[in-house]
Amino acid sequence: MFSMTNKAGVTAAWRISLGSTIVFALGTTIAFLLLHHYVAQEIQRRSDAWLTGEVSVLTDVAEKTPRGALYDRIVDEIAELATKEVPVGRGPVGDPSRAVFFLETDAHSELKLWVGPGDGAIFLRAIQQSRFTPEHPVELPVAQFPIPYRVVQYIADDGSRIYLGMSERNDRQVLDRLRTWFLVIFIAIVLLGFAITFVSSRRLLRRVQGITETAAAIDENNLKSRVPATPGSDEVAQLAATMNRMLDRIATAVGQLHTMSDSLAHDLRSPLTAVRGKLELALMAGNREQSEEHVAAALEGLDRLSHLLTTSLDVAEAKAGALRMHRTRFSLNALVRSMTELYEPSLLEHHIQLHVEENAEILLDADAGLFQRLLANLMDNAVRHLPSGSNVWIALRQEQEFVCLRVWDDGPGFPPEVGLCLFEKHAKGNASHGYGLGLAFVHAVVTAHGGQIVGSNQEAGGAQLTIMIPARAERLSESAFLAG
Repeated sequence: MFSMTNKAGVTAAWRISLGSTIVFALGTTIAFLLLHHYVAQEIQRRSDAWLTGEVSVLTDVAEKTPRGALYDRIVDEIAELATKEVPVGRGPVGDPSRAVFFLETDAHSELKLWVGPGDGAIFLRAIQQSRFTPEHPVELPVAQFPIPYRVVQYIADDGSRIYLGMSERNDRQVLDRLRTWFLVIFIAIVLLGFAITFVSSRRLLRRVQGITETAAAIDENNLKSRVPATPGSDEVAQLAATMNRMLDRIATAVGQLHTMSDSLAHDLRSPLTAVRGKLELALMAGNREQSEEHVAAALEGLDRLSHLLTTSLDVAEAKAGALRMHRTRFSLNALVRSMTELYEPSLLEHHIQLHVEENAEILLDADAGLFQRLLANLMDNAVRHLPSGSNVWIALRQEQEFVCLRVWDDGPGFPPEVGLCLFEKHAKGNASHGYGLGLAFVHAVVTAHGGQIVGSNQEAGGAQLTIMIPARAERLSESAFLAG
């Protein structure tokens, strides 16, 4: 499996490197083409400016010099000087006269004066076959010369024409060197970029490969494997941290599932044995009255067993963060009043007085069914654990964006043996005959709603519970952060 994963990682690294290199090469090529176009235009502009300036000088001399042998000699020398101002290219021939030519024709387009390489008649034929605009350089291909010339024309008042041309050999040599250097640098940069991208992507994919192998190694018998932590805070490091947190949550959920299964198996053993015993007694009873009494006791045991099972599952789901809730907006005052009316006869039967303190109407975004069961657990605890003649107080108040529900009594308070684990499952006093799930369920409901609960004994005697719940559902995340 490792070799296959490694091969896939290498293939992915090659694909990423090749793709990024191709994109980089295309982008670099486009940039070079734009640069090449700009340099070529700039070189041509400078050549045209030189030609235009030189032809103006030659024309001015030609117009001011009298015709004759002296004229030919002066113009010839000035044309020779012009050729020396042009840098010699790196061609095989180093004759400067090959770079520039000067040609003058009379009014009948006959060759009058020629200074330059080769035969002037060849250049004249090329000029006659081309179209010129005065003082605007054009490109002129000439037979027997592989590289064209850049030529500018000037027409004198007497109809004679002057042509000054410069070979594009030097310009092309500059562009050739530019292309050569670009090709060398381009190949070096592309290879270096490919190598850097390949190494970086391969290192990155090796880290991803570690995550893949860890995820593949996890099964129901191995929940302890974790992704190797990587330094830094890049996306792969965040993925590894998220993966480890997810594995922690899965391991916690599975552990809670095992704990809940073991706990339920332990908790259900005694009630089921008791129910079975009652039913056996009912079968063995000698008369109908005794049989009905044992069946009624068995049904009562089944009710307690159903309550135990439901509460245990709710507590386990809440601790795992999976408690199903159906939030609605309801009046907490109305819910408290309905629950006190329901439990008041039972409390009075045990000679326990219930007092409710409430001010304004309090609306709460929560699961009304869970809060009804929460209040029922608190009432059941009062009925079961408070001695005769006790008092119970329930106070409701709004504190900014939170709802405060406070319950206290003047009884004996919480037993010392449950002080540190008041809201844990099966936490109960030595004298209690319950299952120790009431306050654990209350804590689970409050926590699931993003609230906090605090329990303690009062200095004057008696126990008290203070519950703080966000009034609106959007306060859940902030209150959970504060609780953490």
